[in-house]
Amino acid sequence: QVRLVESGGGLVQAGGSLRLSCAASEHTFSNYHMAWFRQGPGKEREFVAAITWSGSNTYYADSVKGRFTISRDNAKDTVYLQMSSLKPEDTAVYYCAADDSIKLVTNYRFYDIWGQGTQVTVSS
Repeated sequence: QVRLVESGGGLVQAGGSLRLSCAASEHTFSNYHMAWFRQGPGKEREFVAAITWSGSNTYYADSVKGRFTISRDNAKDTVYLQMSSLKPEDTAVYYCAADDSIKLVTNYRFYDIWGQGTQVTVSS
C-alpha cells in the first residue's frame, strides 16, 4: 500500500506563504485522487483541497479558495499545497490523503491512506 510523507510545515506570520509537499512511496500514486485535510486544536478534521488523479480537476474549501492551490506531479509522485495570505485560523496539522475511488470525495471518512501530518502555525 502506498505510504505518504508530508513536509514543508512551519511557523509563519500572518500574510505569509508556505508550500506543503506530500511524497508517495510508490509509482501507483497516479492512480489516486489526492487531498489535503487539516485539524486544528480541539476541532474535527476538515477538508482543505483535493485534486483528481490526472490533475485535471481541483476542489477547495470555501475558507481557502483564492489563497491555496493544490497541484501534483505524477512523475515525482508528489502532491503540493501552496498556501498564501495565511491567517491565524489556518493554524492546524495538515494531512495529505489518498483515495482510489472512481469519484473524488471530500469527506475525510472515505480516505484510508494518510500521511503523518505536518504542523502549520500562523502567528498574528
